[in-house]
Amino acid sequence: MSLLPPWNEPQPLRCLFVRNMVLDAHIGVFEHEQGVTQRIRVNVVFGVPDSATLDVGPDDLERTVSYERVVLLVREIVARGHVALVETLAERIAAGVLEDRRIRITRICVEKLDIFDDAESVGVEIERRNPRT
Repeated sequence: MSLLPPWNEPQPLRCLFVRNMVLDAHIGVFEHEQGVTQRIRVNVVFGVPDSATLDVGPDDLERTVSYERVVLLVREIVARGHVALVETLAERIAAGVLEDRRIRITRICVEKLDIFDDAESVGVEIERRNPRT
């Protein structure tokens, strides 16, 4: 997952991220995946408006989005219960992140770990834009 995605936005964006959250999730479509948890890794990247000037600006939380909000959101969505597809989980996380109108765009990567002995992970990466901005 790229830390600085090539977003083609008319306004400069500050790229924030939460990297490599590893959680136990109830996820999967197969019978052997029902009623058990599996390790997943979640990465969230999101862009908020930024100034293109060299002026640092005020040291003010209102200029950005709290990482804690995103971390708590991911934990809460994963804890809601069983999800069949990593794609569905990624979409739910993206929708939750984009509820904050300051966030213009987000990229979500959800990976299932421990699935294949010869692969570190399998999963999906999606990019969604905020329709309200």
